[in-house]
Amino acid sequence: MNSNVFRMPARRSAALAAAAALVAGPVVLAAPAQATGGAGASGGKGKAGAVVLRTGLDVSLLDKSVQVPLRAALNEVQAPADADRTALTVELDGVDQGKPFTVLRADVATARATVDEEKAEGYANIAHAKVHVPGLPLLSLIEVKEVTSKAVCAAGAKPVAESNLLGAVTVLGKKVTLSAGGPTRVEVPGVGEVTLDLSQTRTTSRTAAATALELRVAVNPLKLNVADVQGTVTLAEATCEAPAAPVKQEQPAPEKEGVVPQTAGEPVAENLAETGGSSTTPYLAGGAVLLLAVGGGSLVLVRARGRS
Repeated sequence: MNSNVFRMPARRSAALAAAAALVAGPVVLAAPAQATGGAGASGGKGKAGAVVLRTGLDVSLLDKSVQVPLRAALNEVQAPADADRTALTVELDGVDQGKPFTVLRADVATARATVDEEKAEGYANIAHAKVHVPGLPLLSLIEVKEVTSKAVCAAGAKPVAESNLLGAVTVLGKKVTLSAGGPTRVEVPGVGEVTLDLSQTRTTSRTAAATALELRVAVNPLKLNVADVQGTVTLAEATCEAPAAPVKQEQPAPEKEGVVPQTAGEPVAENLAETGGSSTTPYLAGGAVLLLAVGGGSLVLVRARGRS
């Protein structure tokens, strides 16, 4: 008797659970869509630079008893801030018997560097220019008609670097033809020699650099040791580094048809009409009631038998 009394509540609980499951139907929780991209803001700023002339020369005077480093830059500019310079000469003191010495003189000498959110650009141009070094007051180290360099780095695009040389080039009084395939060497007996590299460009995924002319200089006029000049001279150099490309934010994934998100703890029965209860729901509910009735009738029979 006691065993029958304790078993029936368990059966009744099972019947109630089955009915509840039939009425509620299956519930599928849809995971919220997540974006894998960033906030869309630029992750870095660009840079740009340009210079018309740069020297890295060591000058030895009076049988190398006096050594003077000749470090000069004409119209050197850097950006993020826009910069533009157009000075036409650069002079140094103390390397020509104490008098000012003109390293470069040009009709046009422009350097420009600009940066914004979309691109960075460096530009250098020089025209009708003459470069001199100590010990050669009447003979130009190099004369050029026009050279330009340009470096453009746009966000998300391949950087571009280019240099152009227009017109004749004269080195130590000799007209020369330069080749982009390799260095050109010019030697003048009793004066010295100059090796020239034409139109050097370099690019990476975000940077670019262009140099119109680079000269390696070794000059000692008549080997008198009045002015022994060694080093490099660079004409028309431009560089840039691209701003970081904006990161595009991904759109949320569309929800699958017939699958409705449901928050934890939300009553299932209250949302039946909104969450897709089908036309079979009344039949399922009727089946649940029938199960409950059968369970109740079984309980009455068991109690009646117990009394008998």
